[in-house]
Amino acid sequence: MNYREEKDSMGQLNVPENALYGATTQRALLNFPISDLKFGRTFIKAIAEIKLCAALTNLELGAIDKKIAESIIKAAEQVSNGDYDNEFVVDIFQTGSGTSTNMNANEVISNVAIKNLGGKLGSRNPVHPNDHVNKGQSSNDVIPTAIHIAACIGISESLIPSLKTLKESLSKKSEEFWGIIKTGRTHLQDATPIRLGQEFLGYVGQIEESIRRAESALNELSVLALGGTAVGTGIGMQKGFSEKVIKKLSDRFKIKFSESPNHFYSQSTIDSIVAGSGNLKTIAVSLMKIGNDIRWLGSGPRAGIGEISLPEVQPGSSIMPGKVNPVIAESLTMVCAQVIGNDQTINIAGQSGNFELNVMMPVAAYNILQSIDLLSTSSNNFAVQCIDGLKSTKKGPETVQNGLAICTALAPKIGYDNAAKIAHIASDSGETILEVAKRETSFTEEELIAILNAENMTEPS
Repeated sequence: MNYREEKDSMGQLNVPENALYGATTQRALLNFPISDLKFGRTFIKAIAEIKLCAALTNLELGAIDKKIAESIIKAAEQVSNGDYDNEFVVDIFQTGSGTSTNMNANEVISNVAIKNLGGKLGSRNPVHPNDHVNKGQSSNDVIPTAIHIAACIGISESLIPSLKTLKESLSKKSEEFWGIIKTGRTHLQDATPIRLGQEFLGYVGQIEESIRRAESALNELSVLALGGTAVGTGIGMQKGFSEKVIKKLSDRFKIKFSESPNHFYSQSTIDSIVAGSGNLKTIAVSLMKIGNDIRWLGSGPRAGIGEISLPEVQPGSSIMPGKVNPVIAESLTMVCAQVIGNDQTINIAGQSGNFELNVMMPVAAYNILQSIDLLSTSSNNFAVQCIDGLKSTKKGPETVQNGLAICTALAPKIGYDNAAKIAHIASDSGETILEVAKRETSFTEEELIAILNAENMTEPS
């Protein structure tokens, strides 16, 4: 590989000849050979848009030359569009402020601008990564701002629409299954009858609440730290800069961003990220419950519960011919486990704010953005590849009259103890509740049939 010699504030360094990043990024590459984890598309877009809107604002304020500002705007737009994602090479496990990633963005945008102007890569002339691209900013307010913006993009453009798709799929199944009466289960034991559609209505409620929690996370994360620069005081920033930049970001993303009313809070903590991740974790817990219920309801097909049949999407065994597994639900539950784990990482990262700065921002960013992406794709996949293709079977209705819990309907007529006695007799003898009740009560068969009507037990009498 051929190299060019470049200079930064620490001295000379060799950088790959054609690289669009510079010496500071190269130092980070040498310092942090930790993993293969890098910031993804949404984060790169967010930080590029900050640089773009900052250049527009600096031009308005007369802080930088028009030609330089316009070259930064054009370069940042190219980065925002994804033209140079492979130039964002810094490991997630780096400096806790994310300074290396901020400089990665500054250097790439600077060199793209220089290249567009016909200049020499790495020369920092005429567009300087610090003096021009980073004008009015600090890594300490840019990185938390980029995290919040990227999270808001993911929640608004992917997560909420995916959850709405899942809610619609579950709602349709609730309506489709409304007429099917089955035995309810509590403690994994038989309980009073329930409509299969009512069971699915419960899942609909979980997703409705998940959408509300996603919207709550969006509201919390839409408050941005930009404007605090190094320690929250705004040093090095022209008056009105952050307000104008945030207004431009709101217009470009069609998301109502606002500036933090307390920059000392916004830069010394990542409390909003912790709170947002908590909402994502709760969504994951809800999805885990639904996914596991679907697996159990479809278990069998002959030796399990088997009250619904799941779409057959792939062979389930390399040795057992004809076996089909609930793989889509399993995929979902693994995503949920990952998101729950990500939340724990973010909780630990949130405790690492020392005085004026949190020093685990990159790993918190990676985890919350991964959680958003995983929940978005898996929710949509679960809806399309599993829920939409569910069918009910005869097994649920067949168990209702043989169930012992329907004796609950007798309790108001003959008392709890007498009803319990009938249930115990039926359990020991293998008879139905109806058969025992005909002997043990004075009701006629017609009266007992009316009392033990399973459909009537699915709503208040």
